[in-house]
Amino acid sequence: MENVEVLFKQVPDLIMTYGLKILFAIIIFFVGKYLSGVAQKLVRKLLNIRKVDPTVVSFVSNLAWAIVFVFTVIATLGQIGVQTASLVAIIGAAGLAVGLALQGSLSNFASGVLMVLFRPCRVGDYIEAAGIAGTVDEITIFSTKLRTPDNKVIVAPNSSIMNGTITNYSTSENRRIDLVIGVSYSADIMLTKKVLTEILDNNQFVLKDPAYTVGLSELSTSSINFVVRPWVKNANYWAARFEILEQIKNALDAANIEIPFPQMDIHVKQLPESK
Repeated sequence: MENVEVLFKQVPDLIMTYGLKILFAIIIFFVGKYLSGVAQKLVRKLLNIRKVDPTVVSFVSNLAWAIVFVFTVIATLGQIGVQTASLVAIIGAAGLAVGLALQGSLSNFASGVLMVLFRPCRVGDYIEAAGIAGTVDEITIFSTKLRTPDNKVIVAPNSSIMNGTITNYSTSENRRIDLVIGVSYSADIMLTKKVLTEILDNNQFVLKDPAYTVGLSELSTSSINFVVRPWVKNANYWAARFEILEQIKNALDAANIEIPFPQMDIHVKQLPESK
């Protein structure tokens, strides 16, 4: 009976001590759960504003919710007296193990997130990266799909693209065609320059602004080299390049300006007859 009486006397103190802890733990849990939802919606909204891929938006927003919720659970358990140090150590060890096991995939995922956030390239851009060139068809969490000019589809890991140099040919509206035209040393320099200039003046694709460049660039071993650098619309690059090259060949032939080609002269030396 004495033990029961002592227990009843301690009930108010126990209620005050543990009841408040449980109450605060409940408050922490529900506030943390609410903040998890707020973090998820905020991250989703920010990524949608930047027009990030919907797959990445869903994954990152859910990841933000999970991180805040895990901290909420740890804080709740700590409030009611549970030793959370060991729990944190277990979570950390599990995370490390998963990270090591999925190192390559996580690298591709991180690279994918960086690609959709910083936009070094977008769907529809023609790029050269990771030793391949093509039009970007799709950017996913782990890989990027490129379509080559001959209609082959190449799927490249995002890490291989982000860890190297990306050359984006579609960023600017205009693009310059760089040609080197070699003519014979017997050719008239001023006439050659006039022929090349007239071709660019009359070509349908060549832009007036920025202005093109035609100039003598090099006195090579077997030819006089002119640089021909017209500006065209990005969409017309290949059509303009093919047409200009064809026009240059026809115009130089019509003007009797020789385009030299590699050749070898062989001199046969006759030895005196032996006696």
